[in-house]
Parts: sequence; structure tokens; C-alpha cells
Amino acid sequence: MFISNMPDKYLHIVSFDIPYPPNYGGVIDVFYKIKALHKKGIKIILHCYEYNGRDRNDELKKYCEKVFYYPRILGLISALSLKPYIVSSRRSEKLINNLLKDDYPILFEGLHSCYYINDKRLKNRFKIYRESNIEHLYYFNLFRADKKTFNKLYFLFASIKLRLYQKVLKHASLMLVVSQKDTEYLGKHFPENKVEYLPSFHANEKVESKTGNGDYALYNGNIEVPENAHAVSYLINGVFNDLNIPLVVAGMKPPQYIQKLSSEHLNVKIIANPDDEQMFDLIRNAHVNILVTSQATGLKLKLLNTLYKGRYCLVNDKMLNGTNLNNLCEIGNTPAELKEKLKTLFKRNFEEDQISLREKTLNKYYSNETNAEKLIQGVFG
Repeated sequence: MFISNMPDKYLHIVSFDIPYPPNYGGVIDVFYKIKALHKKGIKIILHCYEYNGRDRNDELKKYCEKVFYYPRILGLISALSLKPYIVSSRRSEKLINNLLKDDYPILFEGLHSCYYINDKRLKNRFKIYRESNIEHLYYFNLFRADKKTFNKLYFLFASIKLRLYQKVLKHASLMLVVSQKDTEYLGKHFPENKVEYLPSFHANEKVESKTGNGDYALYNGNIEVPENAHAVSYLINGVFNDLNIPLVVAGMKPPQYIQKLSSEHLNVKIIANPDDEQMFDLIRNAHVNILVTSQATGLKLKLLNTLYKGRYCLVNDKMLNGTNLNNLCEIGNTPAELKEKLKTLFKRNFEEDQISLREKTLNKYYSNETNAEKLIQGVFG
């Protein structure tokens, strides 16, 4: 019987939020990354910032050696810091003290969690930055999309602070980036750093798409986010305004103005705050999942969900953003193009050969197991 004498591999992960339940973009990547690394034998010490009513959950103990929680420091002191609010509000002496108890590598999830990435006490540690967005570009687009003056000013100043703060990433030993376009951006701005493309981890293990056809188009997303609310408004006013095709909009916390707008169109229906099972059923049974964005940064995890579970996927170019998924989607960049694509797709059945193509492409780029192996190789050699 072979007995390995290889030492255990430990990894600190600093998460911007409690990554369970995995019910929105950023924490989905964190949770399924933890799960995949645990399956590969990595011993994880997880550090989470608490806020926004997300409760501590014993599910995380199944995959982590230890789980530490720290309060997020909200309020004026954090807001007045020269650091971005999303960073300055995530600081804790208890965290840094816990990190200093050993010499294990540290993975910082998002720029949000990077308060200590340039701390002199961590100078000799192997530090990994996990990118999920080019944050200052993300916030600038929120500034452009939001309708409220106070929010617009907040997003604009946040964008400026984040652009200035980004330089701390030079202290990362390794950057793991969710899209090829963002990889190119960080490689250009940090030519002396090691920057590697590593797509997001996700809940899907196999393609579950159904052949045949459905009788509605679906947009899904957290509609509370201004970018997504803007997309819904664009679709209702510009694309489905004179089509006979039904549009279902499903997602968390739709704003009042979106609900009012949908009520003015007989072919538009809002489903607010569906649970995972209901959302996945909506994705599977739609004939077309339509996703548009004004943000060409990061990877939209809802795109992966629709490709693993749904039929046709109709998007604009910005939704694809260096994802290697162009061959799996129909593309339209104007209301007129989207209308024509919808009319064409609703005359066409979704066939088995398209499922086979999805399996081939998604297994190549988006296998959690393969990407966990790449992460382990990059960190531990």
C-alpha cells in the first residue's frame, strides 16, 4: 500500500462576504472554488467579512479547516478613507493576526479584500489576487447607468478611488483573472507580475439543456443592481416593445420603476426573488435566454448558467468579453438586430448537436476540476 509523505497544502482565502449560500455572482465563484479545492485535498482556512444580513453557515465547515468571521466596518470613518470604501470597510486586526500565525499562501478574493495585500508584515508571503472585475470600470459604468444623483456621485468617486488604489496589486505574487480581456488589461498594467486567465468556478457539472422549444424569452439577474435594471429597461422599451414574443424577467429585488414599466406591456412578466429551483426551471424552459450588458468587464456567471441549463442564448458582444463562448451564443448589438434574432430563433427548434457543442466547449474552458488543478499548480507548483 502506497502512503504519501507529501505535506498537506494549506491556503488562506480572504472573502469579501460569507460565500454561502452561493446566490450571487462573486460568492458563487468563491464557494465553488473552495469546494473544488477541498475535493483536491487543499486545506482551506477561510476568512469572511460579515454584513448585509448573511448568516454564518455550518455548510462551510464541510470544506474548510477553519472559518473566521470579521465585521465589516461600515460608516463615515471608512467612507472618508483615501482607500475605496469597499476596501477600507474590510479591515481587521484580528484578520492580519490570524494570517501571521503561519506562512501559508493567501488568496485575496476581489479588490474588496485587498486591504492587507501590501502590508509589510506579509512581504515574504505568496499572495494571490483573484480578479472578478476591473472594479473602477465597473463602478464607472454604474455611475453611467444609475438614475439617482446621490448614487451617481457615489459611484463616480468610488471609480476614481478604485483606479488610484489598483496599484497595490503590484504586491500580488500571482493574479488569477476571470476573462481573457481582463487578463490582457492587467497584463498590460502590471507587466512585471504573473497574470493568468482562470475562469470563474460555478455550480454546474454537466449540460442540462433540453431540446425542442419554449414559448417565452427570459432575462435573469439581480435587478437591484443598476446595470441589470438598465438592461431590463432597454429590453422592454427597445426590443420587446412591438414584438408578440413574451418576455419573462426573473431576479432579485426589481425596482419599483421596473415593475411599473413591465405593467405597461402585456407581453412582459416580472418574477421577483425566485429561489434557485424556480430560476433554473425558468432558464431550462425558456426558448431564448436573452442577456445584454453595458459592462465589458468580468465574467457574467448567469451566462454560464444559461448555457449549462437553457436553450438558445442571445447576447450582445459585451456579455461575451473574452469568454471563449462566442460559438455557443447568438449575438445582437442593437434593438433591431436583437428583434430579428428573436424572430428567427422562435421559428427554430433547439437540437441535440447544439448540446454536444456546448459540452465540448464548456468542458474545455469551464471545468471546475480542471481549473482547480490549474490554481493548485500556480500556487503550490
